[in-house]
Amino acid sequence: MKIIVLDDDPTGSQTVHSCLLLLRWDIETLKLGLDDSCDIFFILTNTRALDPIEAKRVTQEVCHNLKLALKDSKQDFLVVSRSDSTLRGHYPLETDVIASELGGFDAHFLLPAFFEGGRITRDSIHYLIVNGLETPVDQTEFAKDSVFAYSHSYLPDYVEQKTKGQIKAQQVVRILSEDIRKGSLNKLLQLSGNVAVVVDGETQADYDLFARDLIAATKEGKRFLLRSAASILTSLANLGPQSIASEKMAQYKRTKDSPGVVLVGSHVQKTTQQLESLLQQGEDLSPIEVEVSLLKDPLEKRDELLAEILYKVHDAHQQGLTPVIYTSRGELSFADTQTRLAFGVRVSNFLMDIVQGLPSSISYLISKGGITSNDVLSVGLNLRAVRLLGQILPGCSLVSTPEDHPLFANLPVVLFPGNVGDQDGLLTVYQRLK
Repeated sequence: MKIIVLDDDPTGSQTVHSCLLLLRWDIETLKLGLDDSCDIFFILTNTRALDPIEAKRVTQEVCHNLKLALKDSKQDFLVVSRSDSTLRGHYPLETDVIASELGGFDAHFLLPAFFEGGRITRDSIHYLIVNGLETPVDQTEFAKDSVFAYSHSYLPDYVEQKTKGQIKAQQVVRILSEDIRKGSLNKLLQLSGNVAVVVDGETQADYDLFARDLIAATKEGKRFLLRSAASILTSLANLGPQSIASEKMAQYKRTKDSPGVVLVGSHVQKTTQQLESLLQQGEDLSPIEVEVSLLKDPLEKRDELLAEILYKVHDAHQQGLTPVIYTSRGELSFADTQTRLAFGVRVSNFLMDIVQGLPSSISYLISKGGITSNDVLSVGLNLRAVRLLGQILPGCSLVSTPEDHPLFANLPVVLFPGNVGDQDGLLTVYQRLK
């Protein structure tokens, strides 16, 4: 079975390896994923960074082209709408569009557990493990997101809130840990009418059992759509260990002695803590702050700021230092969500101009933040597809550009989600590549 993942940022592959990440979705590129020897591939739609209208348009376009690419294929497939393990994203918009375009689903499942990042679901309540304590997700900073806010960690209530009452909490089917461990195949075979289903997940072993039953049900004719975080993909793909251990991934560097670059776009609290931990060690680093409030100024100020930052980057690189380029940490206020998203695009475009102006001899690039990482691949590096090598840290993917890339051939790039890793996570990745 081919597992087709529509990923709303490039971090959904953070539990697998060896597969293709597609940055475009024309029919020819989609066939690269369908024909690849790996049973899973990802289409990086980046819809979490888009407003609802554009997110809907992109998802429709992907599904339309996917339907054409699958037209002559006889292989079975499973579609996954991969999104954030802290419940932020365009739900139910994306699953509604996928159901409309690809149609005929018996159920759509919510599986937000992400064990590597400390997110579990028990008794249909989604938790984040914060400093060893299980915290209901609605009591965290993520529930207050300025774009995707919500007020429930009990997933049936979350579904009712996000669907604006179109799906009532009592209509949501619950599959609990005890159901999974006893075997859920019979329950899966009874689902129909694209019913909403929320699924517990406390350990990877739980998901291994559920994935087995899910695949068995599809082989008996059931059609399912998944809305998930990354951990269920580990169980579905069943790829085994990656070829090179996380601690040994420095061997992917382009050169032994040339420094790399760290680019930090995410502004969630965990990223700020990781950035501070990295900069405190200080050795061989050159901190370069991008004051994003200046990007509200006219174009000539933007160009002046870009020239100033690139000068600092090249100067540090020539001195053998690793530039750590990071956006200012303060939150700006905006009149509405649309204005905030538009400004986020402006900031991201500025960061991608920095990426395209980096010294050609850098030995690696660490990209911190999901949206930032997506733009690094699709815009900054202008890639059509890239091969995932594995995880350099639990939940942090390492990919490599192709050998014919015009600027950065065979460049290892770390895709580091904003809300993943402990306080020293960014420092650990830097030290492993250094």
